[in-house]
Amino acid sequence: MEIVESVGNKNILNLPKTAFLCSRNIPASAVLKCYDWAIEQRDKGKCVISGFHSKIEKDVFHYLLSGTQPVIIALARGMKEKIEPEIKTAIDADRLLLITPFDKSINRVTSETAEKRNQFMIELADEIAIGYVSKGGMLEKLINKIQGKRVCGIIE
Repeated sequence: MEIVESVGNKNILNLPKTAFLCSRNIPASAVLKCYDWAIEQRDKGKCVISGFHSKIEKDVFHYLLSGTQPVIIALARGMKEKIEPEIKTAIDADRLLLITPFDKSINRVTSETAEKRNQFMIELADEIAIGYVSKGGMLEKLINKIQGKRVCGIIE
C-alpha cells in the first residue's frame, strides 16, 4: 500500500517508527500499562504511528501530543475535511504527519478499512507495540500474519 494523501511533515517518515495497535475492548489492567508506555515513548522522543481511533488510542495520542516528539496518524478513511485544532497545532509545529492509504471517496471507517490501515501501519513501521489483543479479534488475526517485523511486545 502507498500513501494516497498526507498533511504535515513528510520527513517524519524517514525516522524509526513504532506502530501502536490495540484491540478496542481492553481490560482496565491493560489501560494503565498503555498510558505508561505512551509516556515512556513521549519522554524518549520516539515516533509513534497509530490510527488513534479507539478510546485507548485517543488516550495514548493525548499523552504523546503533550510531548515534542514526532507522531504519525494513519487514517482508516480518506483525508479529513476538517483537522482538529490540536492536530493542526502539531502539524504547524512540524511534528505531526497525517496520512491515509485511501482516497477521498472513502469517507467512513469500516472494519475493512481499519484492517487495511493497520496493515499499512505495520508496513511503514520499524517495530510494533501491541497494547492488548482480544481473543478471536481482527488484531489477533493480523498479528498472526506478521512476518519479519519486530514486535516489541504486548504491553501487559
